Amino acid sequence: MSKLYLIKEGEISLKGGNRNLFEKQLRHNIKNKIRPYHSDITKQKGRLYARIAEDAPDELIDKALSTTPGITGFARAYQAEKTVDSIIGKAKEILPSSDFADGESFRVTVKREDKSFELDSHEMSCELADAVFSLFPDMTVDLKHPQHTLTCEIRNEVYLYTSEKKGEGGLPYATAGKGMLLLSGGIDSPVAGYMMAKRGMKLDAIYFHAYPYTSELALDKVKQLASIIAPYLGGLRLFVVPFTDGQLHIRDNGYEEEATLMFRASMMKTAERIAKENGGQAIVTGEALSQVASQTLDAMSFTDSMTELLVLRPLVGMDKEEIIDTARKIGSYETSILPYEDCCVVFSPKHPVTRPVKEVAKRHFEELGMGNLIDEAVKNTVVYSFDPMGREINEN
Repeated sequence: MSKLYLIKEGEISLKGGNRNLFEKQLRHNIKNKIRPYHSDITKQKGRLYARIAEDAPDELIDKALSTTPGITGFARAYQAEKTVDSIIGKAKEILPSSDFADGESFRVTVKREDKSFELDSHEMSCELADAVFSLFPDMTVDLKHPQHTLTCEIRNEVYLYTSEKKGEGGLPYATAGKGMLLLSGGIDSPVAGYMMAKRGMKLDAIYFHAYPYTSELALDKVKQLASIIAPYLGGLRLFVVPFTDGQLHIRDNGYEEEATLMFRASMMKTAERIAKENGGQAIVTGEALSQVASQTLDAMSFTDSMTELLVLRPLVGMDKEEIIDTARKIGSYETSILPYEDCCVVFSPKHPVTRPVKEVAKRHFEELGMGNLIDEAVKNTVVYSFDPMGREINEN
């Protein structure tokens, strides 16, 4: 026995000749999430149909499908034979265990792809509405804002469902290259990773840890954030870079007002190294224009000059409330606001420079001689892995 789920695609349907590649990756992403439960996924126009082992928990399936980019909506579906009596019979079979209830409103939606079917969409809708009233006589019809919807799709097969849930939309991760996310303990960077995953990017993440100036609780917080966003990314590896010596060197040997800039430059250099060693093609940050001193045009231009890789800033034009709303949506906000500061905050100067001259800042960075310190930090990096459902993988 198996459960049937109808899965709706969105942007994938616009991909023309490349559509099969995107659908193949989406099927892989779904199956990878619901392992070890057996699944079989087939497709028809604009739809995927997933048959998933009966013993797979409903909560696991809902989480897997709702956090997988490329899916705009999904529902537990039921098949019926392509006759009016069979469709009505199946509706009466599934409605008692649905959320439909007397005193509430509903509508029926019929999508008739098979134009040879004996009734048209309106006629079939009326038949199904009568079936609803036979079970729930005190329900009312509301075509614009119903509390419940019974949907019937008449294609090669007939599918009925009552509780469609919203998906993430976008494109399947791992269809648009691979990047390295600079993951701090703040609100912004988890949102940046989520947004790039929706554009098809596969991500690893990197966190700079300055123990004992940043506590082990700060590291635990970042690991928790990695676990929260991992389902949207199809799993990820978190590279934890020990950066205390590098930051102390910058603090003791650089210009105080440039400290944050030099930290960012070192992070870019280190992230580039680790990204290239692991197939990364871009660096992703949670920066938004003019949000803090290190996020002015001049400052970002300087940090970009520290790497040969493309730097992507998906939040660059968003205001803080928009970012917070997205963080709440993906479940990272409450963890992000826990009071454990990252290394940038701890070592932040009182009066940071906001409009650095790129050539001068680059010369000052070269004079710091960070090469050996970066080598040592990369050498001592610790990697934590999270599976596509956000569970930490113990690889020891």
